[in-house]
Amino acid sequence: MISVAWMKCGNDGHYCDLELLDLGTVTAKNGVYVIWHEGNPGRVVRIGQGDIASRLGAHRRDAAILAYKKHGKLRVTWAAVPAHQLDGVERYLANAWPPLIGDAFPDVAPLAVNSPFAA
Repeated sequence: MISVAWMKCGNDGHYCDLELLDLGTVTAKNGVYVIWHEGNPGRVVRIGQGDIASRLGAHRRDAAILAYKKHGKLRVTWAAVPAHQLDGVERYLANAWPPLIGDAFPDVAPLAVNSPFAA
């Protein structure tokens, strides 16, 4: 298992609000991300990879993703991942937390990482 550093926001280390996140503070260029809605139960809405700030900017203008905020606040976390590991990590995350929205995920062997939801 690969250990990655899942990003959080603020001094108290809370998960970032997708709609309020200052994308200028996102420094990871290559990485994976997980968007979910809070609630009981919360659900993973979208998993992806690439230039994190660019991808999150596009997703927060996506009506299909924004529709899930009626279930609870949209949260996001991301982790820098080397380019050669992106597909495997994305595949692992999609297998572990099947998203409500998503394209065909890479058809590669999953590459396990630590949970984005661990304390």
